[in-house]
Amino acid sequence: MTILVLNCGSSSLKYKLFATEGLALLAAGMAERIGQADSRLHNRWRRADGSFAAQEYRGVTADHRAALQHVFGDLAEEGVLRDSADVSAVGHRVVHGGERFHEPVLLDATAIAAIRELVPLAPLHNPANLLGIELAQALCPRAAQVAVFDTAFHQTLPPHAFRYALPDWTYRQHQVRRYGFHGTSVAYVGRRAAELLGKPFEQANLIVLHLGNGASVTAVGNGRSIDTSMGMTPLEGLIMGTRCGDLDPDVPFYLMRHTALSADQTEELLFHGSGLRGLAGVGDMRELHALAQQGNGNAELALQMTAYRLKKYIGAYSAALGRVDAIVFTAGIGENDPDLRARACGELNNLGIVLDHERNATPAATARDIAAAASPVRILVIPTDEEWEIARATWVCLQR
Repeated sequence: MTILVLNCGSSSLKYKLFATEGLALLAAGMAERIGQADSRLHNRWRRADGSFAAQEYRGVTADHRAALQHVFGDLAEEGVLRDSADVSAVGHRVVHGGERFHEPVLLDATAIAAIRELVPLAPLHNPANLLGIELAQALCPRAAQVAVFDTAFHQTLPPHAFRYALPDWTYRQHQVRRYGFHGTSVAYVGRRAAELLGKPFEQANLIVLHLGNGASVTAVGNGRSIDTSMGMTPLEGLIMGTRCGDLDPDVPFYLMRHTALSADQTEELLFHGSGLRGLAGVGDMRELHALAQQGNGNAELALQMTAYRLKKYIGAYSAALGRVDAIVFTAGIGENDPDLRARACGELNNLGIVLDHERNATPAATARDIAAAASPVRILVIPTDEEWEIARATWVCLQR
């Protein structure tokens, strides 16, 4: 039996294929720039001896259906699958589950209609996720279809953390509240952190920093999300690659009143033209470090602002939790950027957070503790695996 995990974007499709026994990885890949002349499809698969082979294709991939059919053809040719009928279940990453979905759900017409109703809350993501669901239903008609929601892990937020100070009707009638994102990643690294700490997840107090092009911080109290930096959309919170993060709510109105920007153009600026890109002209943290090392003042300022925002959230969530067992860094930047980790953890000794700079600077691809031996709070770097967590959640849903 196998579980296929799909993460469908507007012009991309990521997948991983797992054996249900032990959730061992059988294959993985990604189609990019679907429908464009420079489309790419990268596949890798497990050989009989346990090693992995890989292959990349370049050229036009007409649409998402053609991309997934190509994947199935390759996996059949390599003996990983006979055909799509060998897929027992498909786990779908769905970004927004609103207040309706607190856990993974077996997809039927009612659940799909509910996800469609949530499109206004995630207009850039839920439509693509629905496309993936429709595609999997067509190509894997005998497989169980399960939706796993980024927002579900944060449905344990208490009202004092998820409500905005707006009139009650904005929440009751229009669902204006904080939802949080990256929940699948937080759940995965949270469990791994608890294992490293030698305690049950349900007894672990963690501050999880998911730092990629999109970035968020989550306070995990006794294995449950009690606060998180992203809000109704993924715009709130930390400074990100192209998103501004926390902002005076009147700034967009000021810009619209005093410039020629429309509401749509202002939203585009906040989501795609701000953050690191807005401050220094580049949205990639590696490019930002290179510019800073060359003496670019804007790049250095962007690094300082990013680290300062991280420190503020670490301090705030330390207060919210009362007791912190570990700070957890994950995702592309969190796992691979020792400079930003050092900046974020610097001068936090009064909170019991003491970094071992040598451990922090030593590259590694596995989970590790980079705190000083005497640090009361551990500092962990844990590679995330959202697809594995979706596969686990899919299997648990089917068993339930």
